[in-house]
Amino acid sequence: MTLSLNRRRFLIAGGAAGAGAGLLPAVALAQDGALPDFAAWKDADALIVHSKNTMETRRDHMGAPPVTPSNELFVRNNLPTPPASVVDDPDAWEVSFEGVGSPGTHSLGRLKEFGIVNVAAVLQCSGNGRAFFGHETSGSQWSVGAAGNVYWTGVPLAPVIEALGGPDAAANFLTGTGGEELPAGLDPLTIMVERSVPLAALDRAILAFEMNGEPLPLAHGGPARLVVPGYFGVNNVKYVKRIALTAEESQAKIQQSGYRLREVGQSGAASQPSMYEMVVKSWVTEPMMDAASGKVVIRGVAMGGQSPVTGVDVSVDGGATWMAASLMGIDMGPYAWRPFSLVVDLPAGTHVIASRATNDTGDTQPKDFPPNHRGYGHNGWDAHAVELTLS
Repeated sequence: MTLSLNRRRFLIAGGAAGAGAGLLPAVALAQDGALPDFAAWKDADALIVHSKNTMETRRDHMGAPPVTPSNELFVRNNLPTPPASVVDDPDAWEVSFEGVGSPGTHSLGRLKEFGIVNVAAVLQCSGNGRAFFGHETSGSQWSVGAAGNVYWTGVPLAPVIEALGGPDAAANFLTGTGGEELPAGLDPLTIMVERSVPLAALDRAILAFEMNGEPLPLAHGGPARLVVPGYFGVNNVKYVKRIALTAEESQAKIQQSGYRLREVGQSGAASQPSMYEMVVKSWVTEPMMDAASGKVVIRGVAMGGQSPVTGVDVSVDGGATWMAASLMGIDMGPYAWRPFSLVVDLPAGTHVIASRATNDTGDTQPKDFPPNHRGYGHNGWDAHAVELTLS
């Protein structure tokens, strides 16, 4: 497999054997990169290791599952994880609450008494798709694998805040603070993980303590993580130790200048759009061929961002014409993804396979996405397409 500027090229000749041969470089990369201790339980063959804190699910390994297996889910940590001992007794983990009528600190075990909910929601790094931009960007060069569909279990925040007297009258933001240990001698605001989202997100936010039916692992923010379905991953604060209803956004650098959509070459500033809500997006994950019949099974995943996916179109000629794919499985809610598939006869030659999703509010995935300095938010269908060569 080789990587062109905008798309991955899959060479398929004679079925699965040819496909496997074309993908060997990515396999070697995953096998050569040792997984850190906190993620040693992950499936190394399913991951591309960018760094000790960043691991991407391989596109050819992703398939089209309704829920991403935990041991294949990408990892993106801004800071080193806390000691593994923090997940030994999850119910003892404490979270403080500020900006409410009755501020105080409560254990996770106590918070569970306010109720427990389950929600399926895509977890996606803001930089997913960064590798498809034409300009040089700092940060991990994610293609499509910094995303997964996760089944979260947690405590809904809204009833907790209501029981604590409700938000302060001046509150405009829901602010979460991570519990990572900060290096000595540095201004905490320059390095801490603290994110503020609009207060309207309170109604969907949960304190997650399980992922895919199992205790939330350290690699993904256990024992407790703020999860805001429909929002990019940076807002889903790991090891959450503080929830505050605040009048202003956090003063932390990660909020004030980080994760901002800005022109290439510009510095980050609080006046620029923050990476909050995700948008409609899809990509192909499995070009496959039946060599005897010439049929190709195209599969992939699609997300609606803020509303359910209602349809996915697939093109085999780079967007000149489109065909409706079938949505697979059940609708797991507005913030989850939907697998899709299409079976099509293709002659020998090279075909550009693209997918284009539409959600319930009528938003359709665009052809292109404008460049931005840090390579955030790419959902253009053209760059996410793959070239499939049949012989």
